[in-house]
Amino acid sequence: MPHSSPPPSPGRMPRRLVLGGLAAAPAALGSTLSGSAASQAAPPRLAMEEFRLPGPEDGVSVYLRNKRPAGTERFAPDRILLYVHGATYPASTAFDLPLAGLSMMDYLAGQGFDVYLVDLPGYGLSGRPAAMGRPAADGKPFMRTGDAAAVVGQAVDFIRRRRGVDRIDLMGWSWGTSTMGLYTSTHNDTVNRLVLYAPQWLSRTPSLLGTSGPLGAYRSVSRDSARERWLKGVPADKQADLIPPGWFEQWADATFATDAAGAAQTPPVLRAPNGVVADSQEYWQAGKPLYDPGEIRVPTLVIHAEWDADLPSYQAQEYFARLTRTPYKRFVELGEGTHTVMMEKNRMQFFREVAAFLTEADPQALN
Repeated sequence: MPHSSPPPSPGRMPRRLVLGGLAAAPAALGSTLSGSAASQAAPPRLAMEEFRLPGPEDGVSVYLRNKRPAGTERFAPDRILLYVHGATYPASTAFDLPLAGLSMMDYLAGQGFDVYLVDLPGYGLSGRPAAMGRPAADGKPFMRTGDAAAVVGQAVDFIRRRRGVDRIDLMGWSWGTSTMGLYTSTHNDTVNRLVLYAPQWLSRTPSLLGTSGPLGAYRSVSRDSARERWLKGVPADKQADLIPPGWFEQWADATFATDAAGAAQTPPVLRAPNGVVADSQEYWQAGKPLYDPGEIRVPTLVIHAEWDADLPSYQAQEYFARLTRTPYKRFVELGEGTHTVMMEKNRMQFFREVAAFLTEADPQALN
């Protein structure tokens, strides 16, 4: 995937919000500051903007959201971060879900970051390709990892052009680590630091995505199956308090609402592109890497949780060992967390580890 210069300025959604305290999310994600977050010192005021970039086909736009400290428009490359989601659920309802009044996006913006998230086509607040308007069996899997990396590249170039910088930080979750890893391996010159949350690597066990046999264009997920997958691998005596009361419901309500066609079904479902499943079958499940982590040449954090049944610890450890050309790298394993630790009781440990890696001075410069 050769590097291209930043694209012309795309159209944007005419929305700019500056709010006291935490920046409000769209109505479907709204929440008031409550609980422990309310008892803390008043957080900084955040500004939010939303953009739509041209998508892979006519009429299909790519949704991009930005949050940052209000009144700040200039940022150093090491304080600009883009996040991309995983195989099934969008960034907009996980990375910026205001649980107890605070999302991870809010947290990082409050640390002085210019933070962006992107929903890939077919996910969240981005457009739905034509294949999702037909029965799944009538189409082929779309939004493969290479396609996702191309969308990320478009978003990176937009942000670089907007802020006048050469490099930014990147963060991917689950399949998003393959998206960001593939992109970085061919675009090291545009990446400052890389965070890989639950990295995907060669698998020794069947995928938990629940799809086998011939693949259609997309798959459908129910709320019950989403909860079952979330808790898979968690000891029975730890399941009750892993997800604070109401958090799963808040996430599921916000997430399933992004798919109007799926929400209209009985029972409601969330539809997700099957490109990631096709890649899993062709590469990760077949023992064949889709790309070479050894081509990543930027500082990299691999962060993982011990009860992750989707992409178990051995995958993160084996991936980490293949990061042979990074200036420095770090592996962090969090206790009592799953693939979705970002939205669980121990999420603040996760937030702080990511922020510490992104804000620390270059450890090699201290030698």
